[in-house]
Amino acid sequence: MIADSRKLYTSKFWLLCASSFFFFSSFNLIIPELPDFLTELGGGDHKGLIIPLFTLMAGISRPFSGRLTDTIGRIPIIIYGAVVCIVVGFVYPLVTSIIGFFALRVIHGMSTGFKPTATSAYVGDIAPIHRRGEAMGILGLFGSLGMAAGPILGSWIALQYGYNPMFYASSVLAILSTIVVLNMPETLMIRQQFTMSLMKLRRKDILEPKALPAAITMAFTSFAYGEILTIIPDLSKHLGIMNKGVFFAIFTISSIAIRVISGKLSDRIGRVPVLMVGCVFQSVALFFLGVSSEVWLFYTGAFIFGVSTGLTSPAIYAWTIDLADDQYRGRALATMFIALEIGIGAGGLISGYTYNNQPENFFAAFVIAAIMALLALGYLIYYRLKRKANGFKSNQ
Repeated sequence: MIADSRKLYTSKFWLLCASSFFFFSSFNLIIPELPDFLTELGGGDHKGLIIPLFTLMAGISRPFSGRLTDTIGRIPIIIYGAVVCIVVGFVYPLVTSIIGFFALRVIHGMSTGFKPTATSAYVGDIAPIHRRGEAMGILGLFGSLGMAAGPILGSWIALQYGYNPMFYASSVLAILSTIVVLNMPETLMIRQQFTMSLMKLRRKDILEPKALPAAITMAFTSFAYGEILTIIPDLSKHLGIMNKGVFFAIFTISSIAIRVISGKLSDRIGRVPVLMVGCVFQSVALFFLGVSSEVWLFYTGAFIFGVSTGLTSPAIYAWTIDLADDQYRGRALATMFIALEIGIGAGGLISGYTYNNQPENFFAAFVIAAIMALLALGYLIYYRLKRKANGFKSNQ
């Protein structure tokens, strides 16, 4: 391992973590209530599009965010992504039609296409090489805290005060996400001024080939998260759980408990072994959710799903940075995030229409996601064996 004397726990690192917490809180705050909000607009039969349309725009945005992150800088892209979140939070209350709702979901998705790419690249710039897994684990921990706090807060606000205050609260959190990074120094050494020519993508700007192993794994493992976002609110109601954010809180708490350990573990034994264990936990969690006829089964599935997420997320982020050349770090992360959006979008779309508002279809929807987790495991085994056969270390 290359010697690197830089410190990890600096003020810049903690400010990025805080920004990530507020950002993930912002757009996750509204997710549990969107199915009911759409139903009130008359679009209850199209719940399966809530997440896919969001992730579609995020995925389309990734190549642009990757290139701009590597050219004009990390900070401008971080701020741009957060500002989109601020604006759309104030626009949701003005929506009165199904078409308008889905158009706004597309625009909202652009925010996640930009900010996480630049934030991860910034952390990759400042983190010591031998502690990247740990750094991504801590950054992901704060994102997970936001993903847990947001849904619980959002459901509570909606139950107490209605949808509009919930949307406004989402914008306030995005504002806080912006404020904490405003005075941070840029880490990209050679920068360009923004011009429209930077928006003209070449084929090589879309995907970073070296990051494809991490991207393939991400696509398979993120399928389950798209399903979770889409049908867990309805499964919660089916089981009599009024606050739809409780599931997200449980899985995030268990994710937090494992993240710091898993990040350090992936630095020590390698990314692939940790990812393989995470895939096993994910498939088990989805089985529990599929057979959740009682609340305790549902909560057990939430806990195990959090463990799987805590194992896979830091490892896959660090693995992406490991695989990439330094000058293409933003593009590599964008490639991985494109796979994330594909997985989440496919998971939301397929599970939404498999479930089709029929509780008896919950099991089938979760079985499909479990198969995807096992396909990820199979790919990682293949990747490891192939590297062994070629004389490389098998754990990276």
